Amino acid sequence: MTVLGRLHVLTDARPGRDALAVTRSALGAGAPLIQVRVEDGTGDRQFLAFAAEVLALCRAHGATCLINDRVDIALALGADGVHLGADDLPVALARRILGPAAIIGATSKTTVDGADYLGVGPVSATAIKPEKAPIGIEGIARSAGELPVIAIGGVTAESVPGLVTAGAHGVAVVGAVSGAADPAEAVRAFLKALA
Repeated sequence: MTVLGRLHVLTDARPGRDALAVTRSALGAGAPLIQVRVEDGTGDRQFLAFAAEVLALCRAHGATCLINDRVDIALALGADGVHLGADDLPVALARRILGPAAIIGATSKTTVDGADYLGVGPVSATAIKPEKAPIGIEGIARSAGELPVIAIGGVTAESVPGLVTAGAHGVAVVGAVSGAADPAEAVRAFLKALA
């Protein structure tokens, strides 16, 4: 059975970022889970090819690989699961397509019946989604319940202890790793904070 890691590293496919190099560094430093996220407007074939490369890296390192938004690509590649946003397929339908062993995450703004974890955020202001108002640690505490909560958005290694105390199972990060001078060291700092 695939285990839900406490650190989710999301690929950063924004211009000027080398998402595959960062993924290699993150996995080499022990990242347990990579979530494949691409820029809006990425074509299906480009998404598929990129996700296949990330999945191969994950398999080589024994890490879990989730696909952001796209149940069809997760199914086509045999990824470990998906993370679904508010405009994606419903969790119940994704479960029917991917089966009982798949990890299915959902944002807190979706119907989450049948999900394995809940992505909640942004914790702090973030350049990835600047239009979203931060919910702070208080928002994480309000979301803690039956499903494991993965806090996302402006998360730093220094903020991890407070998020865990508030009820987060783990954290998801993008820029804190992809924008770091040393992505591997950034991953190690998060893993240490989560230990």
